[in-house]
Amino acid sequence: MTADRSGPVATTPYGAVRGRYERGIAVFRGIPYAAPPFGARRFRPPEPPEPWDGVRDAGAFGPTAPKPPYSEAFAQYLSDPTVGGDDCLNLNVWTPEPGPGARLPVLVWLHGGALTRGSSAVPVYGGHGFARDGVVLVSVNYRLGVEGYGLFPDTPANPGLRDQFAALAWVHESIGAFGGDPGRVTLAGQSAGAISVGALVAAPPAQGLVRRAVLQSGAPEASERDKVRRMVRRMANRLRIPATAEAFAAVDRDLLLSTQAEVGRLSSPVLGGPAFGVVVDGDLVPRHPLDALIDGTAARDVDLLMGWTRDEYRLWLVPGGLVERVDRLGPVALAGAMARCRCGHEVPRGYRALHPEAGTSEIVGQMVTDHLLRRPLQCLADARPGVSYVYEFAWPSNLPALPNRPGLRACHALELGFVFDTGDVPDSARLAGEGAPRELCDTMHTAWVRFAETGDPGWEPWHTAHPVQILGDGPPHIAYGPRDPELALWTADTTVPHEPGAPVRSTEPMSAVRRLRRSVGARRP
Repeated sequence: MTADRSGPVATTPYGAVRGRYERGIAVFRGIPYAAPPFGARRFRPPEPPEPWDGVRDAGAFGPTAPKPPYSEAFAQYLSDPTVGGDDCLNLNVWTPEPGPGARLPVLVWLHGGALTRGSSAVPVYGGHGFARDGVVLVSVNYRLGVEGYGLFPDTPANPGLRDQFAALAWVHESIGAFGGDPGRVTLAGQSAGAISVGALVAAPPAQGLVRRAVLQSGAPEASERDKVRRMVRRMANRLRIPATAEAFAAVDRDLLLSTQAEVGRLSSPVLGGPAFGVVVDGDLVPRHPLDALIDGTAARDVDLLMGWTRDEYRLWLVPGGLVERVDRLGPVALAGAMARCRCGHEVPRGYRALHPEAGTSEIVGQMVTDHLLRRPLQCLADARPGVSYVYEFAWPSNLPALPNRPGLRACHALELGFVFDTGDVPDSARLAGEGAPRELCDTMHTAWVRFAETGDPGWEPWHTAHPVQILGDGPPHIAYGPRDPELALWTADTTVPHEPGAPVRSTEPMSAVRRLRRSVGARRP
């Protein structure tokens, strides 16, 4: 990397780029890692970008992938900038601009957003803190929604995941020019980003590209193909077109996005409606990622840092008033959760016994969180003792509760400002409120930096006593098996949560889920 009066310059395989100096950090934004996925490339796997002559300006964020906006209920908590343009397969690099051969650790960030929203331009994901502390931060844009995860008979599956793989390959090939070490890459993500991390770490073509991985509030999973097809078919029915990539590519982009938002409004983790997701595709995802990681056929040498927030479900239920509605529904909501989680009456009864003061919304929310996140992550940690580190983020948001807006507590995505050391960014306050503790921010950010550097965040690795680092509930400390009583309720009652065709043990009919969806009305993001 070199510099001139206009800013730092780095050379990629496709041409040179000029970034900016910000607070002593060299920042490059909007670098293309693949060609614009439109025109003849729409719904197709990514292709390399066209090389360019001269020095390309990389001072501003590049275009974001097409996506519908959040609903008003969710937009008050989550920022999601939109940058127009077709060249949306781009990434950003923050680096301390070391001398030649510095070979610093690299952290590649995949944003969340249910694979339908989000981007690398979200202010909370700023990489200055990581670069300041000696880690090169790379954040990635990738295709979303039906363009990234629709399942069609006339094009390969998972184009959005293939975008992420192309970005990871770009990092392996190019990051040395920015002071990074391609042999010390940590792949990290939150929510849908963590699901993507799990799929990529397990993907055969990605073996050797990742040394460490961070999964925040997301477990390796593969969606049922029929569930994704239902999304596509429902969109096709509304648009009155065939359910093919060729037909979808001819639809106006804004109409496609509005149709996707309407069809996907019941895609909450609690309600479990049809949704887009990573699917087994035969090559990049040849089998379920969790299976591949648990049985050791994939990523044997990859260190893992993974965890959850104490009250994930609050972000799923608080917007739109769903906490109160689920509490009012009572037995209907519990029956829907049992069908959603494929469990029998013993599980909610056990949660009631363990948490006698909890309302129905908390029982339902924690059951779904354990089913989707904690159970599979703990199974993964059990299969990889000594190289897995587990945490629980427990600090409750300072955002004041209102009569029509209950508190968020330690909700989904609240930890992000602490991890990135961006608690002073106004967008962080949307979830955290004012006065987030500086010490907790320092503790979490330092742990993530340490993990990227050494593979050890600073606490006990996973072993048979199930150590979990608790962050935000008093001083940082280890609790042994804090979720074991709840997770033990599932052992004799259900099969592994991801297993295709797992039996539904509940005596309630599956229509309980449909009754729950109709009852809550589900104003979704």
